[in-house]
Amino acid sequence: MTKINRHVLSELSPEARQSLLIRAQGNFESVEERTREIIDDLRARGDEALIEYAEKFDGARLDPAGLLVTEEEFAEADKLVEPALRGAIQQAVENIRAHHRAQVPPKSWMDEHTPGVISGERVIPIASAALYVPRGKGSFPSVMMMLAIPATLAEVPRIVACTPPGPDGSIDAATLVAAKLCGIDRIYKMGGAQAIAALAFGTQSVERVDKIVGPGNQYVSAAKRLLYGSVDPGPPAGPSESVILCDGNADPEVVVRELLIEAEHGPDSAALLVTDSEKLANRVEELVPALLSDLPEQRRSFCESVLSGFGGIVITSGIDESVDFTNDYAPEHLRVIVDRPFELLNRLVNAGEVLLGDHASIAFGNFAIGMNAILPTGGSARSYSCVGVEEFIKRSSFAYVSAEGARRLGPVAIELATYEGFPGHAAAAEFVLGRASQ
Repeated sequence: MTKINRHVLSELSPEARQSLLIRAQGNFESVEERTREIIDDLRARGDEALIEYAEKFDGARLDPAGLLVTEEEFAEADKLVEPALRGAIQQAVENIRAHHRAQVPPKSWMDEHTPGVISGERVIPIASAALYVPRGKGSFPSVMMMLAIPATLAEVPRIVACTPPGPDGSIDAATLVAAKLCGIDRIYKMGGAQAIAALAFGTQSVERVDKIVGPGNQYVSAAKRLLYGSVDPGPPAGPSESVILCDGNADPEVVVRELLIEAEHGPDSAALLVTDSEKLANRVEELVPALLSDLPEQRRSFCESVLSGFGGIVITSGIDESVDFTNDYAPEHLRVIVDRPFELLNRLVNAGEVLLGDHASIAFGNFAIGMNAILPTGGSARSYSCVGVEEFIKRSSFAYVSAEGARRLGPVAIELATYEGFPGHAAAAEFVLGRASQ
């Protein structure tokens, strides 16, 4: 019998309600010590440690010369990918590029907002970025596309990717094809906390980068957190999670299938049905076993762990409470199946993405719509955004001040500098003001 967590929100204590917001990503303590050991070892031994960890964790025997994917391996991957899969990758690339092209900002702007004072900003790509593409529980060419396309549109001068090798030392063929279609040809065979450390510090074979973007398991997430300051770890992107927000008119089979999308990622994922309809909740619970039985054993096991772990059903007293709880939860993926979904859109303020209506499956968002599926997790959607072009750019402000402008700004700067106790600031402003007034 499949166990499914079930919570009636109005009956929960504040502490029990708060515990519903916890996900696997929040428990870093259990992996931090081991992650720190890996980071310290990698920093001390470089390539030697990378090779050892590849064999220990991935079962792959590599040498330093084999850490980088070769042109021959790209060519072999090209032969292995079937035409139907290649076509799907190509269409996804086009859709993702079209969606993200609209995010590319002007390279600069400026405005004379005060006579004699011109200020503006330049948009500059970061100098180097690494794309982290996980592999542990599957192969993810879609992640490569979601990361590579905004990075290339941002015109980052040096882009590398990394992904764990298989036991034979190879990289997933479809992921290599996707990388090439996106313009990425430098891919390291490495994963886990050791890969994050290698990219943060550099090794004999791996050049350090300024930023690392991409999802990963608890060890990857912990490594990013521990290495903050040595490298920009990008937005939090840990184990997958979803909320399916429904009213009583939702099709229960659609609801179950949407729940299983993120649940099948792994046992540390989260998938919640949030509804004010007990009738829908009952029918969903009835349907779960039959639909689970259609999945392969491993994926079925993952889903069972999730529905009895970080997932389940949350029954609310009405749509307002459903919205409030969802905003508190701040899910990575939010699927809204209600009669008038656009009426809720502006009220749903904390979510990595919002998929509206009967037909906007999370699966479409993950692979085909074109919106980015690398989203903030663990509640970080309260303050972080989905990955996009802005992840790979920075803004630098500039200004020009004429003599007329200096005469306008000088008294303001002197007054504030004096009040805040900075006599050097005030003196410099007075000197420039004096020159401008001659």
